Formats: sequence, structure tokens, C-alpha cells
Amino acid sequence: MTNLVVDCKDEGRRIDVYLSALLDISRSAAAKLCDTGAVLVNGAPAQKRYAVRALDEISVELPKPREYEAEPECIPLDIVYEDESVAVINKPSGMVVHPAPGNYTGTLVNAIMYHCKSSLSGIGGVLRPGIVHRIDKDTSGLLVIAKSDDAHAALSHELEHHGVEREYHALVRGGFSEDSGTIDLPIGRHPVDRKKMAVLKGSPSAREAITHYEVLERFGDVTYLKLKLETGRTHQIRVHMAARGHALLGDEVYAPGKIPFEKRHAPLFDGQILHAKRLSFTHPTTGERVSFECDLPENFKRLLEILKTGCPPEQ
Repeated sequence: MTNLVVDCKDEGRRIDVYLSALLDISRSAAAKLCDTGAVLVNGAPAQKRYAVRALDEISVELPKPREYEAEPECIPLDIVYEDESVAVINKPSGMVVHPAPGNYTGTLVNAIMYHCKSSLSGIGGVLRPGIVHRIDKDTSGLLVIAKSDDAHAALSHELEHHGVEREYHALVRGGFSEDSGTIDLPIGRHPVDRKKMAVLKGSPSAREAITHYEVLERFGDVTYLKLKLETGRTHQIRVHMAARGHALLGDEVYAPGKIPFEKRHAPLFDGQILHAKRLSFTHPTTGERVSFECDLPENFKRLLEILKTGCPPEQ
């Protein structure tokens, strides 16, 4: 049983939308949980059109994980680089990395299984073949896939020892007086929301989390940042920036409400504006240092143009 308490910032959201964001499942899966009586609000069965209220106590009986093995699916992939050991993929926003309850198909794993056939590491198990690290569903950009167990082990070791360089670009709320800085705040599982992370100072369950940032451009109440991860905790950039009062634009989980810019240009937001733009690591076979970059997604580029010019670009 998963227990949640509704935060003030979420008041008024439909319960299926609320659960979709917090439990990292599809909206239809959240609605199905309501339809089957698996969701209680203050002890009573929830209707999927119910608008949550601040301090509502919500209980969710998630289905037990079923025995499942990911299946190949013919899904287009943006492959930045590939050889016999690794593949570097530019993942679009909206794609889940690996199968999980509510998202058993349409994931990156399903796509790479079709593309790579049997050439994937098995260390991650039947649900995560080839997956060395993740990026969030609504974050776009680069991640490396291991095509052998040896490559997987080498890349995992490098990640653990902070040898993989990951550079992200983001649009965040507010201005910065400084041009660069470091956020060193421990992150752990949120004490109430199971799918949410939080800064937990002094908690034995929190893990070290370090994010370096640099201002690329300032646009009044919006700032364009470059960020580098020294550690790789779940939701690290989103949690760190929100903790400093600079939540990512479009973040439905960690940003309180919407600022005017987000409301004016709502069609351009499909999640947080965060892109894994650059990835560097030591090639597990050759030992050479390799680096890859990918362009910003179209909605990110359009938002930047609006911020720079003050008006939407021509279609």
C-alpha cells in the first residue's frame, strides 16, 4: 500500500493526473486504479475525476509486479553512435527508459531490444537489458547502452567513481546573482511520496548529491543553465534546483504552480525543460575517452527563441 498526502501546490488537480505524476505511471493506468477501487481518498473509494484537495490522504494499492520479460518493439531510435560494445541514444521526452508497472511497452528497452537483437548486456535483468543509467521519462537527451556484460561492468564502475561526464541544459525559474556555483545537498526518498525525492539533511537514508551549474543566459524571471552531475541521484537536478528556489520550467512534480511564461506558452511544455546534451566516458573496449553531443529538442529551442526575441518564432 502506498500512502500519499496532497501538497497545497497540487490542490485542484484531477486525481488521475496527480497519481500519474507522483507514481510515474500513465494517466490511463492511474484512472484504471481508480476504476478498480485500488485508490482511496480519506478512506473512501476515489472517482477518477475527483479534484484533490490539500492534505487529502490517498492510499494506493499497486498491483503486485508480474513476471514479465521485455519484448522487442519496432520503435524508431535516434542513435548518435554505435559499435560492438556500446550504443549512445538520444532519448526523446515522454519515453520511459525501461518497463515498469503502468509502462510495460513503448519503452527505450523495447526499442533497443528490437534494434540490437541479442547484443545487449544481461546484468540489468530481463526488464533492463543494456541499461547502465537512466534519465527521467520527461527528460530528453543522451544515455549510453551496454551491448555486453563486460562493457556494462566497466561503465557501471566508471559511473560509480564519477568518471562519466554528464552535461545537461535547462530552463529554470528566477535569476542568479552568481554566474556559476555548486549545490551539495544530500538526496533521499521523500518521507511521504514514494515516487518523489527530497533534500534530507542529517538523514541516514540520504545519499551525497552534487550538482555544478553555470549561467548561460538570463531572461528576467527565467534563466538558461548548463549543469554537470558529479553524482547521479534520482531526480537530482530537479530536486536541487527546486531546493534553491529555481525549479525547472514545466516540472509538474517539484515546481509550485506555474509562472506567467509557462501559462502563456503551455503548448510548448511536455514536461520539465531539461536535456542531457553532452555525454563523455572511457570506451570500455578501446580505453579511449569519447564524447558525444546532441542538439536541443525543438520545443526547448522554440522557448529559447521566445525568451531571446520576446515573440514566438514563425511556424
